Amino acid sequence: MTHDFTAHPKQIVAAALVAAGLIGAQTAPAAAQETLTIATFGGSFLEAVEKCHIPPFTEATGAKVQTVLGNSLQHAASVRAMGATSDFDVVYIDDSAAMQLKVEGLTHALDPTAISSSAELDPRAYGPDNAFVVFMTGATAIAYNPEMVDEAPDSWKDLFAEDMKGQVAIGDVTGTSGWQFLLAVNKMNGGTLDDITPGIEAITPLAKDSVVLYTQADQLLALFARGEIAMAPWYPDRAGSAADEGLPIAIAYPEEGAVGIRPTLLIPEGSAKKDLATQFVDMVLSKSVQECFAENKYAGPINVTAELSEKAAAIVPNGKTLESLWFLNPQVTAANLSGWIDRWQREVAR
Repeated sequence: MTHDFTAHPKQIVAAALVAAGLIGAQTAPAAAQETLTIATFGGSFLEAVEKCHIPPFTEATGAKVQTVLGNSLQHAASVRAMGATSDFDVVYIDDSAAMQLKVEGLTHALDPTAISSSAELDPRAYGPDNAFVVFMTGATAIAYNPEMVDEAPDSWKDLFAEDMKGQVAIGDVTGTSGWQFLLAVNKMNGGTLDDITPGIEAITPLAKDSVVLYTQADQLLALFARGEIAMAPWYPDRAGSAADEGLPIAIAYPEEGAVGIRPTLLIPEGSAKKDLATQFVDMVLSKSVQECFAENKYAGPINVTAELSEKAAAIVPNGKTLESLWFLNPQVTAANLSGWIDRWQREVAR
């Protein structure tokens, strides 16, 4: 399923959205000369944002959109550094990093009544005090090359198999897949969120044998394309997009449960364009835009009225794979993440 948001003149789209209550009648003229800066992720994720999120917003408001790329921790560091005057108006960021910014007083509370689709969202979408809102469901699972692996992996243990030595890549702990894989390995080895020693000890030799400790998700694309890696903890949405481009990549959900990801949108308290930013968030959460993003990025929709094609449903977390996801408490991860990173850098990446 695809959605062509450029097929109608600006006036028709804007009028339709006004009639639907998505934007006020005076929004487009007021915003026409404004530029909204969004901090988002790169690669195929950016391509889907540019196809599904930005066009309907610019059509409705007349505003331009400027993108800044990075991962969640990089975006959080930028928001933190900018403080009271933020260059970012909307930030794409995972829920644990969003929680850190909320605790530091750097997030602007969203008004659910200003989000036209609030009643259609998963009840767990809004963060504490409405500091952020989840816009999709993802996961850290196992991506593998079916041309190099005889049987599809079904456990995190498969990455540690002797015949996989030198053919695995794992994420650095500064990226979501990195710390989530660490915690999955830790849990598998009897550790707890208060004690990650079992995970650190188990993952250290794997890290030393890994082809790369990737810091940006799409670093894996070339490695899979060249047959340099057979397996990696990675994201189903990225793997689905890569497979569509012809790369030999498939996704598997480990029997222990993949780690759930709840990427969020937040508006920094320092943004000078909070109303316009709210309109962008509103657009991203709408049914049609959620369906577009799900089909183009293989992202589990947070709007429960969105419908999935069979192809998307086979990749995104849903049904049994969604039920088996291990969702971490963002307050706990926010409180512990810096400590986990410190230990990783001292003991794993040394």
